[in-house]
This record gives sequence, C-alpha cells and structure tokens, in this order.
Amino acid sequence: QVQLVESGGGLLHTGGSLRVSCVASGRTFSSYTMGWFRQAPGKEREFVASISRKYGNTYYADSVKGRFTISRDNAKNTVYLQMNSLKPEDTAVYYCAARWGTDVSGEGYEYYYWGQGTQVTVSS
Repeated sequence: QVQLVESGGGLLHTGGSLRVSCVASGRTFSSYTMGWFRQAPGKEREFVASISRKYGNTYYADSVKGRFTISRDNAKNTVYLQMNSLKPEDTAVYYCAARWGTDVSGEGYEYYYWGQGTQVTVSS
C-alpha cells in the first residue's frame, strides 16, 4: 500500500513557474514508476508526465514537453513536477500516481495509487 500526498499548488500569472511535489509513504517508493496527471474543470483527466522507477526515463505529454520536467528523489520518497512558462490552459488539479512496472506510461488505468491532488491556477 502506498499513500501519496501532493503539495505546492497555487495561483500565478501566465509565464510563471511552479514546482509541485508528491511524497509517498512506505519504504518501496523506488519500486514504483511515477506519473503526474491533471484534470481541469469540465474535462477528463489527462496525462502530464511519467518517470520510471529504475533508470529515471521520462515521458511527457506533447502539451507540456519542453516546459515541464518530472524528477524523483528516491531517498526522500518524492517525485516533483517543475512547471515553467505556465499558461491558463495548464489550470487544473494535479495528481500524482504510482504503478508497478519498469516502464513509463501515460495510461491512467495502469496506475494503482493516486494522491488527492493539488490545485494549480494560472491567470492570464
């Protein structure tokens, strides 16, 4: 069982930067591939980024590629999402998620554990 707690959301203007974090409970964090997803009001949840458990391979949605960076610190049981050049369309609740498996994945159904989310709002 893994519990995930996100933090770091906030309100900022277009072009700003923000880093959100997700801390996992338990001693097996390094065994999980981690992902970030987001859900905007009235929209379906969408994939943002994923990082593999072993080699730190990363995978991004086209909409955030070049602006967002996912990273992890296994010693701190934490995964980060650094968001730069933020746009109003990035406004959403951001969720971290964990899955067994070596490979990165953009499929939400492959993730077993989910956090409660943190709100990111970007004003124009």
